[in-house]
Amino acid sequence: MTTVFILNGPNLNLLGTREPEIYGVDTLASIEKQCAAKAKALNLEIDFRQTNIEGELVNWIHEARGKAAGIVINAGAYTHTSVALHDALKAVALPTVEVHLSNVYKRESFRHHSYISPAAHGVICGFGAMSYELALEGISNVLNATRKG
Repeated sequence: MTTVFILNGPNLNLLGTREPEIYGVDTLASIEKQCAAKAKALNLEIDFRQTNIEGELVNWIHEARGKAAGIVINAGAYTHTSVALHDALKAVALPTVEVHLSNVYKRESFRHHSYISPAAHGVICGFGAMSYELALEGISNVLNATRKG
């Protein structure tokens, strides 16, 4: 079965209680369950992880190179600051979908720039927890198109 790493960055462990008016009431654990169900329907396997440490995200991206066919990443605030994540994603050259719960373009202007986007196949934002399911559909389509050649 094809594995997709779903990587989550800082403060996403606080979902459900952190600014629910922006991020919703779903917890990261409930999002992981939704992703597992969606992945099963798409004939994918997921490896779902969260960290508050930028270097750990970089290490996981490197690890994905040998263990995954693609990456879904919600880098949280690191989206807007991390050249290291951009470089790691470019280096491993796996199909990647950037995901955000909120519509970053309706928020503060510093959130309008992403270091992840230039290294990603696509970006999903603004659909709450469903953003992850849409990202899995997107990565599935990219992987299937790659297989067909």
